[in-house]
Amino acid sequence: MDELLSQFLIEGRDLVAEAQEALVALSRDPASLAAIDSLFRATHTLKGSVALFDMAPAERLLHAAEARLADVRKGKVPLDPATRDGLVAIIDQTDRWIDAMETRGAIDSDAEAATHRLVALLDSTVTPKGGITDAGENAEPDWLTTLRGRSDFADVDMASARTAFRYTPDPDCFFRGEDPLAIVSGVPALLALAILPADGAWPALADCEPFRCISILEGVAAADADQVRAAFRLVPDQIRIAALAGEATAVPTDQGIRAEPTTSLRIDAARLDKLADQSGELGVAIRALGPLIEKLRASDPLLAAAFTAVEDEIGRTAGAIQRSIAGVRLVSLEPVLRRLPRLAREAAASIGKTIRFSLDGDTVQVDKQIADQLFEPLLHLVRNAIDHGIEPADVRAAQAKPNEGRIALSVVQDGDSVVLTLTDDGRGIDPHAIRTAAVSKGLIDADRAESLGDADALRLIFLPGFSTVATATNLSGRGVGMDAVRTSVERLAGAVAIDSVVGEGTTITLRLPASAIVTPLLIVEVGDQTMGLRLDHILETTRIEASAIQRIGPGHACVLRDQTVPVLDLAVLLGLGETQDAKARLVITDAGAGRTALRVAGFGERFDAVIREAGGLLNAVPSIAGTTMLADGSVLLVLDLPEILA
Repeated sequence: MDELLSQFLIEGRDLVAEAQEALVALSRDPASLAAIDSLFRATHTLKGSVALFDMAPAERLLHAAEARLADVRKGKVPLDPATRDGLVAIIDQTDRWIDAMETRGAIDSDAEAATHRLVALLDSTVTPKGGITDAGENAEPDWLTTLRGRSDFADVDMASARTAFRYTPDPDCFFRGEDPLAIVSGVPALLALAILPADGAWPALADCEPFRCISILEGVAAADADQVRAAFRLVPDQIRIAALAGEATAVPTDQGIRAEPTTSLRIDAARLDKLADQSGELGVAIRALGPLIEKLRASDPLLAAAFTAVEDEIGRTAGAIQRSIAGVRLVSLEPVLRRLPRLAREAAASIGKTIRFSLDGDTVQVDKQIADQLFEPLLHLVRNAIDHGIEPADVRAAQAKPNEGRIALSVVQDGDSVVLTLTDDGRGIDPHAIRTAAVSKGLIDADRAESLGDADALRLIFLPGFSTVATATNLSGRGVGMDAVRTSVERLAGAVAIDSVVGEGTTITLRLPASAIVTPLLIVEVGDQTMGLRLDHILETTRIEASAIQRIGPGHACVLRDQTVPVLDLAVLLGLGETQDAKARLVITDAGAGRTALRVAGFGERFDAVIREAGGLLNAVPSIAGTTMLADGSVLLVLDLPEILA
């Protein structure tokens, strides 16, 4: 049962995502037949899936949605905004129940009440279309008429038969471990079965392919249509069902649309992580060949050249292996992002606001490690936009804005990075108010705050302890600030940017690597130590005369491109003494509150590394983000610049 539940959680959420995608498409084009069909199929299959568990309210709720969509497909009722909203509510509720099954193993105790409420809501939206007659609507499909006349069913008491079915197995079903006869044997109260040739006639024995299904199975049962449909819940695209008694009508599925068979293999994520680490170690081993080849070159240049050629070939092969592993680890962001629209609507409703949430590009793929850790920071950003960004309806009306707040999340692939952009049309952020709040909370001194440009002032919201909230709401005051968002994103080797216009809205951009296997690093000399800095934390490196660094108040600063930038000695920050050279080597970073120049003793090579999180004794050492191996086998400490500059 545990394995079955795990499979249901995966497939159920995929079906919810498919339904939500169709609903978004219908909000743009209510007449889209493809979207209506997609929503019907997802709802129908989801209903069959929940029937496997103690989720009877969910099954009844989805049955109501399926029946309404069947009427929409027939043209009996329109898919108006009220009906669409009712369907959205049903899919959202099903999504909540799937979450409940994962966390508690059972749906909510008030599930029956929720079902009655949502079914009543859906029923209240019925507005039959005028001018449509019932002529032909209940006419039997051709396959059912033919079935009634088959000699195989001549001895069946059709008065007791309630449901007929026509099952067309996928020709390649055997390769997926499916057994059509075993599936049919699960039909309750089966009265008769006919096995028919798929192509109208059985081929000669010599022409048969033993591993290809060439049959169609038709049957009649004394069970009702829903019970029969449940037996075929795993092959919903291959079955047609018709009621022979009662008020139910035939609801054929779209058999003409068949997905190409695919082969998949589920692998424990930990095994992929280990494989990624090993590929990184292979890269370290290959880099270690370089110094050895240089030593060999002095005594035997020809042999050294031969070794260089072999090293290049091994390097290319290792790179291909690493890219293949990175490709296997890629997953769609859709399962991560699909819950955001519902949670955004619920968050807005909890504080008396209404919003329209749009999502674009959610099928972009990223490394599984990134996908697994992205939801929480995104959810916090969405809640923050609703709570602090979107104004109350009366304020928006006074500003000639729509009563409904607009929040949009877009995801795009940009080279080796994935860019997520969250935009709202709310009140925006006032840089002056941010400076004032940061100073009042002692996060920055007044002189430093005043020297910041507006763009750097906006970044102060990412400082630990920063807040402008006077009164906590249901969304704010949860003890989680924007610094937690920045920390989560930077832990994934990403970066956060913010842009805002007062009165117009705010845009927050997350830039993340598509792959999490390797991280580009820059080696720097700090005091008498060698350290690593992540390149995504570095805006640029430069060299200036040490005399160009001037004392300003208690600190030091220099002028770079007509902008005053504070200068901090990285060795002093780490307790390694003071850097004293005639030439000052500076690393420019925005990992702290605004742009900062870090003075180092020297620059080393840049390379791609597999970073391991600090463990053991290093866990207690501040400012260390992790470790990696150098070509000579030594360990390189990778610094956590955001923590150092916090």
